[in-house]
Amino acid sequence: MTPHVVPSDLDIAQAATLQPVWEIAEQMGLERDDIELYGDYMAKVRLEVLEKLADRPNARYILITAITPTPLGEGKSTTTVGLGQGMRHIGKKATVTIRQPSQGPTFGIKGGAAGGGYSQVAPMEQFNLHMTGDMHAVTAANNLLAAMIDAHIYQGNALDIDPYSVMWRRVLDVNDRGLRNIISGLGTKFDGQPRQTGFDISAASEVMAILALTTSLRDMRERFGRVTIGTDHKRQPVTADQLQAAGAMTVLMKEAIKPNLFQTLENTPALVHAGPFANIAHGNSSVLADLIGIKSADYIITEAGFGADIGAEKFFNIKCRYSGLRPDAAVLVATARALKSHTGKYRVVPGKPLPAEMLQENPDDVNIGAANLRKQIQNVRAHGVSPVVCINHFATDFQSEIDVIGRVAAEEGARWAIATHWAEGGAGAKELAQAVVEAAEESTDFRFLYDLKQPLKAKIERIATTIYGADGVEYAPLANRQIRQYENSGFDELPICMAKTHLSLSHDPKRKGAPTGFTVPVREVRASVGAGFVYPLLGEMSTMPGLGSAPAAQNVDIDLETGQVIGLF
Repeated sequence: MTPHVVPSDLDIAQAATLQPVWEIAEQMGLERDDIELYGDYMAKVRLEVLEKLADRPNARYILITAITPTPLGEGKSTTTVGLGQGMRHIGKKATVTIRQPSQGPTFGIKGGAAGGGYSQVAPMEQFNLHMTGDMHAVTAANNLLAAMIDAHIYQGNALDIDPYSVMWRRVLDVNDRGLRNIISGLGTKFDGQPRQTGFDISAASEVMAILALTTSLRDMRERFGRVTIGTDHKRQPVTADQLQAAGAMTVLMKEAIKPNLFQTLENTPALVHAGPFANIAHGNSSVLADLIGIKSADYIITEAGFGADIGAEKFFNIKCRYSGLRPDAAVLVATARALKSHTGKYRVVPGKPLPAEMLQENPDDVNIGAANLRKQIQNVRAHGVSPVVCINHFATDFQSEIDVIGRVAAEEGARWAIATHWAEGGAGAKELAQAVVEAAEESTDFRFLYDLKQPLKAKIERIATTIYGADGVEYAPLANRQIRQYENSGFDELPICMAKTHLSLSHDPKRKGAPTGFTVPVREVRASVGAGFVYPLLGEMSTMPGLGSAPAAQNVDIDLETGQVIGLF
């Protein structure tokens, strides 16, 4: 039998029949005046709809998370879109909410983040590139504050800012390792005061985190005002409000605060808004998109970045605290290839094909690696949420390996379903959709992992021991000093946003499966006071990725005859 050949993601997206975006808005119960058009297929949703929709009942709230992935990803965004489409196939109405992609991964190794195959958000090119300009607004607002910090120090430093304490770095929405550590202010005395600093990627900016967690324009203005850029020489916090920068930052973000309306290839509404990384920030799309989406359908389906130990933990303990929303079920995406990688036997290199031996039938390897699946199911249950295991099916999978995954899920008391939405669209997610509906009907006992009134170290250690499986936590001298400073400054009742590798439950990307017998090292602790969390850095974490030897950007071009983008994936 000749195997079914699925065209490239870009070819599929460009061949899709899309509906005008105002018709997508009508599906959500919105009118033409509720949206602002960006062409025929993209729009901004005005925040006034929150009041308009307030009396409608809430949809069931479904989180998409995953086992610990390989560097290639395991199809979580694709599953989010596929499930949204699949709901229609069983007579349910759904809205999808997902993050905006950063151009770092788009032009790096991972490629775009619109989903894949026949489960994508469209128009795909606009989605993966500039969209409606939100990422540029984040970059501009962040860098305006950075410029005002340097100008203030240069112009006499009336706030007595200690230049060595300044934590606020400039950002750029591309991978650029050459900017990780720089000296600014070089040149003549008119070029500023030299100091060591650096760049982060825009998705790692606190401005992005604020966009994702804010609930209104007023709330955003207040959060920008609380942004802490460093301390004065008496070790007292210095804020963006003291620098008189928060108002201008809000002005730059006044359009970006409105969620973006797209659609899937099967014309399911998709709200795309904010894009914080999960291994650095909290890794979830915006609260505002969810507050709108939850009033517009029977089911709202949202995605949290990377594995359940990272994005889902932050969804439960950070995003749900600020939104006030409570999940009804969580989908754990798993693949046979990722579970094989959790044996630790295979070397998976970003941008390169999987090892040939990893593609051979080996249910024993899947069973060994399934220790990671078991732990991630337990991590979801630790928050009182019903898990559903989605076996994201690849054409090269073997039935014996699929059987192992289903057995492990059943042993852990979780529903499970095989999904073929990448190749078949919503029709391939009907079984998954039915399992999610059943799980969401169960009574839930949602709970946070820790109380905000606990000391910072107690909250850090609760995450490390319960979610990661660590024996404990050790703090570098710098981290201890920073924790004491934050507690003295009144930041001790903020939630925790751990910054760690996404490739392991532990802090070490080489430790696969469900490692035990390790201690988590906290080398530094930073405070995103405006966003509303404290983030410890575990091990070596970079906030500015670099490009590989063959970045995806090399393949992207434009057809000069048709004007169409080519090579994007």
